[in-house]
Amino acid sequence: MESNAKEKPEFNAELSESDLFLLTSLCTAVAVSGDEKEVRDIVLEAVRPHTDEISVDALGNVLVAKRGTARSRPRVMVSAHMDEVGFMLMRDEGEGLFEFRVIGGIDERQLVGKSVVVGPDHVPGIIGAKAIHMTTPEERKVPLKVSDLRVDLGLDGSSKAKAGDRGTFGTKFARIGPSLRSKALDDRLGVFNLIQLVRYAPENIDLLAAFTVQEELGLRGARVAAYNFAPDLAIALDSTPANDLPHYDLDESNERYNTRLDGGPAIYLMDGATIGDRRWIDLLVKTAEAEGIPWQYRQPGRGGTDAGAIHLSREGVPSISVSVPQRYLHSAAGLVRVDDCVNTLRLVHAALARLDSKFLKQER
Repeated sequence: MESNAKEKPEFNAELSESDLFLLTSLCTAVAVSGDEKEVRDIVLEAVRPHTDEISVDALGNVLVAKRGTARSRPRVMVSAHMDEVGFMLMRDEGEGLFEFRVIGGIDERQLVGKSVVVGPDHVPGIIGAKAIHMTTPEERKVPLKVSDLRVDLGLDGSSKAKAGDRGTFGTKFARIGPSLRSKALDDRLGVFNLIQLVRYAPENIDLLAAFTVQEELGLRGARVAAYNFAPDLAIALDSTPANDLPHYDLDESNERYNTRLDGGPAIYLMDGATIGDRRWIDLLVKTAEAEGIPWQYRQPGRGGTDAGAIHLSREGVPSISVSVPQRYLHSAAGLVRVDDCVNTLRLVHAALARLDSKFLKQER
């Protein structure tokens, strides 16, 4: 591993112009699972001046160690995945038309007509299908499948892309009042916050930052990274669905909300891959209340984060997930609140700063 430690700057969770530029770059990058190079390059440039050790492992995870100064320091792994959902070109049918397959959990019903970018050159295109004018009433009753769709890169597109190239949605990053809109906010928000944690790492811990690959295909990178780090504790930073839209039925309280925008960082009790460690939950809640940070529980449900793989590594790792609530996850454009992003970073940083060697000795 290389040694590149520099003097630590003063912690500030607010989004500056340079922070927004970094987040825009992260979200604009094309880094579909298995081809995370564009984001990896951004991460390496951003964290290298602030690390004690940095390496890229065999799968492509970026592994960063930032050692503290306290005498007895817990080894805390914090992860955020670099990959995003998207697709892979499978067959060139000529004249810029490509058969493709989705990578990760994408709702096939909302693909038609979406702007896309493909490959390292970000070749622009569109996902096309037969126009509604040309369909029969029977055809309109059947949801379109990926096999019915094509990526259209224009007449000369076959010279600009090839089978095996990854692609994703072409949505532009934008700040809309109190909100951010972009593709790949899952999990470039986590990647951004983890970069900030490396820059402002608390001195009472050894921070083990894992920028992981292939999370969308089964938490693959996190499994390898956790084995490498062998941490005492772990936090996964991610984004989680906000099902807080109005419900025009009898469920006026919307008890199915999962999380809400403007509710602050979402602390996981349980998801489809992990039951949150009770000590972590208590620490995060107490920290939020002490620091005046709004927070919410991520309601138990399906899905999972890197914590699902990390907590099963070696002898087991007490783990928790903390996510930024997001509407329209895994679609062409997600929507989050700036305050929720900032408060997630504030909460995790403050909680890490409260950790000591006694944490693991508490009753489960």
